[in-house]
Amino acid sequence: MAACLRLRSCLAPHLRRAPPSRICRPRADCPVAPIRGYARGPAGLSSALLRTDGFVGGLWVSAAATFPVHDPASGAELGLVADCGVPEARAAVRAAYEAFCSWRGVSAKERSSLLRKWYDLMIQNKDDLAKIITAESGKPLKEAQGEILYSANFLEWFSEEARRVYGDIISTPTKERRAFVLKQPLGVAAVITPWNFPSAMITRKVGAALAAGCTVVVKPAEDTPFSALALGELANQAGIPPGVYNVIPCSQKKAKEVGEALCTDPLVSKISFTGSTATGKVLLHHAANSVKRVSMELGGHAPFIVFDSANVDQAVAGAMASKFRNSGQTCVCSNRFLVQSGIHDSFVKKFAEAIETNLHVGNGFEERTTQGPLINAKAVEKVEKHVHDAISKGATVVTGGKRHHVGKNFFEPTLLSNVTRDMLCSQEETFGPVAPVIKFNTEEEAVAIANAADVGLAGYFYSQDLAQIWRVAERLEVGMVGVNEGLISSVECPFGGVKQSGLGREGSKYGIDEYLELKYVCFGGL
Repeated sequence: MAACLRLRSCLAPHLRRAPPSRICRPRADCPVAPIRGYARGPAGLSSALLRTDGFVGGLWVSAAATFPVHDPASGAELGLVADCGVPEARAAVRAAYEAFCSWRGVSAKERSSLLRKWYDLMIQNKDDLAKIITAESGKPLKEAQGEILYSANFLEWFSEEARRVYGDIISTPTKERRAFVLKQPLGVAAVITPWNFPSAMITRKVGAALAAGCTVVVKPAEDTPFSALALGELANQAGIPPGVYNVIPCSQKKAKEVGEALCTDPLVSKISFTGSTATGKVLLHHAANSVKRVSMELGGHAPFIVFDSANVDQAVAGAMASKFRNSGQTCVCSNRFLVQSGIHDSFVKKFAEAIETNLHVGNGFEERTTQGPLINAKAVEKVEKHVHDAISKGATVVTGGKRHHVGKNFFEPTLLSNVTRDMLCSQEETFGPVAPVIKFNTEEEAVAIANAADVGLAGYFYSQDLAQIWRVAERLEVGMVGVNEGLISSVECPFGGVKQSGLGREGSKYGIDEYLELKYVCFGGL
């Protein structure tokens, strides 16, 4: 836990909220670009929420450079955003550290009330927030609306958990001593989030951190910074004190140096990251030098097992929900479909029919759309590579299999059969709308294939055999299991993985513990 005596400004008795839309004036020794504040944005997006500057210490702060954010569906530029670098990152950490020295002393009841106000504002602005998600990530609007509710619910949940941080009293072996355990906030948390859930991945971390008494510096993904900045606007309106929630957007070019600066800054006590396993390992290396607390929600390679006893229609419905949400771009999407031989042909036939009937590719703002674009050209290239590799090794394209004519970032929902374990789609997370089906014969074979991955985030299986359900649920090497269920995420339940899928848990009653330190106190001479 960071000590608060290193900065003189920490002695301020209370933090005051900066007025909405207040703009930071550049220092003479720190030239910055002209102050912008808001993006004009495309028609239909809220100009009041579409911010373009960084948010540091309750102020909207521009940077010396900007970077463009594009709509992945059309390629249109949504706006130019402040390209924050190492100096801005360090300034944000200092602002968060100064704020922590007061925020940690704010009562749990008051922190709870402020988080609830933030939640209320998200609900009031849910439609505008959803449109921002669709514009910057391409996610279908209905899914974006669902994400905003999910995102807001984390603030609501942790507003309630803030008042449930309890310590312990421990019986001692001698009568003249008393022992108890306190839970205290860690300090400044650096939060690095992905593009696929640009709102929910922030509130799941930030809600817990603020409830515990920590302050945060958020570095959003370069593809989707507008959601993080919109949350900053609403946090300011809710009365979250300046410096408690900070946002430093940056381009891909600067992401590596900014990430390193956050992980190595001595004023940062906690790193929370959601993203690829490869990037997580780099951040862990940086954090290790100062032995920081870390939470890592990393890559997945989820198996979806269908046993002979399964209800095929239910399994197909679960497969559709699990695989094609956000066009297959979620870390808990099913990536390998293992189907037992006795039910294989029936499942593949019905799965193909469901894909062709129910999935509609298009712009996320179109009402009929269920499948939006992939986030960028690199993502499309990876999906295409996996499909071509599978075909070259003997897989059969049941439906889909190529880029979609709607636009350059679109790919057809694809179902592959005759897939084998040596294909890329069986070995790597595709992160796209491709469902490869592997036929198996025995339960032992299915579990062995499922557990062969070096990651273990989520796993799913369908069975009506109760004994088998218990066996497989216990044997799958994953952090989360869906049994006869394709959608498992919930604010009330712990989210996280095993093996190289990460460290720690988010959401649920366990999520707040990631931002708390235990302190044992012994009273003697009684």
